[in-house]
Amino acid sequence: MQTYYDSLCVKTYDSREEMGAAAAKDAAACLKKLLEEKEEVSCMFAAAPSQNEFLEALLKEPGINWQRVHAFHMDEYCGLTQESEGTFSHFLCSAIFHKKPFCSVNLINGEKDFEQECVRYEALLQKYPVDIVFMGIGENGHIAFNDPSVADFQDKAVIKKVELDEKCRRQQVNDGCFPSLEQVPAYALTVTVPGLMKAKYHFCIVPGSRKAEAVRDTLTGPVAESCPASILRLQPRACLYLDRESASLL
Repeated sequence: MQTYYDSLCVKTYDSREEMGAAAAKDAAACLKKLLEEKEEVSCMFAAAPSQNEFLEALLKEPGINWQRVHAFHMDEYCGLTQESEGTFSHFLCSAIFHKKPFCSVNLINGEKDFEQECVRYEALLQKYPVDIVFMGIGENGHIAFNDPSVADFQDKAVIKKVELDEKCRRQQVNDGCFPSLEQVPAYALTVTVPGLMKAKYHFCIVPGSRKAEAVRDTLTGPVAESCPASILRLQPRACLYLDRESASLL
C-alpha cells in the first residue's frame, strides 16, 4: 500500500522481508540513476538491526558501480574504540562497507577529541556532499542521534556531540546491541537534522511493533522537534518503508 503524509511517500508491506526488498529495489534504482548523471555519488547509512533486511537486499541488487560511491554513516558513540562490536562503524563494516568496493568509506571516530572529529567529518561531508540517506526512526522519534531533547531543525552545526536520553539508550538494549543500560554510552556524535536533510533523497526503513508509536507521531503529529522524524514530511524526495507491525497504529 502507498499513501502520502504531506510530501512524504509511505509504503507499507506485510513483512520485514518484503519491506527491505522493496526499499532496496527503490534505492538501487535511485543509485543507478544518479550514477548515470554524475561521476560519483555519496550515501549515508544508518546502523541498526532495523536496517538488516534492507542492507542484505541492497547487497544483492545488480548493476550498482560501488567503486563510484562514497560511504558515510550518521552517528557514533563517544568513548568506544572503533574495533568495539558495539560501535556503528563495526556494524556497518560488517553489514556492507567491507562487502562492496566503495570509492571511500568515511567512519566517525568516537575515540578522538569530539571537537576535532566534528571538524574533520564536516570537512569530508563538504568535500563529498551526501546525495542519499538510508535511515531509520528511533523509538523516541529520533533520526540519527537527534533525540527530542537535542534535535534542532535550524541547527547551524553539521555534526555535534549530544547526550542520549534514556529511551534512546534503552532501545540499544532492546535491539540487543548492549546487554544492559549501564553499558550503553551516554554520549555520541551525530549528524544534525539539517545535515541529514541536505541530501537529495531519503529512504527511511522502519520495521517492528516497537516503532509503531514513533511512526504514528511522525506521520500524524506536528512537524516539530518533539518528534524529530516528522521533518521527513517536508522532504519532496523522501520515502518511508513500513511493515505491518510498525504501521499498526495508523
